[in-house]
Amino acid sequence: MSSTEFEQLIRSARQNAEFEALVAAIPYATLIGIEVQTIGDELLFRLPENPANIGNPMLPALHGGVIGGFMEMAASLQLLLRAEPLSMPKMIDFSLDYLRAGRHRDTWAECKVWRQGARVANVAITAWQSSRDNPIATARAHFLLKAPTVAQSDELPSA
Repeated sequence: MSSTEFEQLIRSARQNAEFEALVAAIPYATLIGIEVQTIGDELLFRLPENPANIGNPMLPALHGGVIGGFMEMAASLQLLLRAEPLSMPKMIDFSLDYLRAGRHRDTWAECKVWRQGARVANVAITAWQSSRDNPIATARAHFLLKAPTVAQSDELPSA
C-alpha cells in the first residue's frame, strides 16, 4: 500500500468514524483482531477473546506479548485517529507494567495523549477486562510523529 493510500484511509476513518479499513491495513492489528469503537468523543480499543492469543493454556491467560502489542497498537491508532500524523507513528520508547493475568475474555484499552509536540507524542495506555477500575496492564509510550527534515536536523543539539 502506498503512503498516499494509507493517508486516504486515515482521513476516511477520521471523517466517517469507520475504522475497519484502517485496522485491516495494519498486519499485526489484523492478526490479533483489534477493533476500534467510539463512545462519545472517546476511542476505545477492543481485543476480542481469541484462542490464538492465549499464552498459558492452563489458566488460560493471554500471552504477555499480545497484551503489549495490543496496547502499542492502540496508542498508535489513537495518534493516527486523533492527532496530526498521516503516517504510522514510530515507537521511541515503551514501558509496560503487567498488573494481573489477562484472562481469556475480551480486553479493552484506552489511551490518553499526555503531551504532543511537533515531532514527539507521549501516550498513557490502560488495559482492562471486566472493569476499568481493575486494569490488567498500564503502559507509557513515546512516539516520533514525523522525522526531522534535513534543515531541522541541523538545529538539533549534538550529544
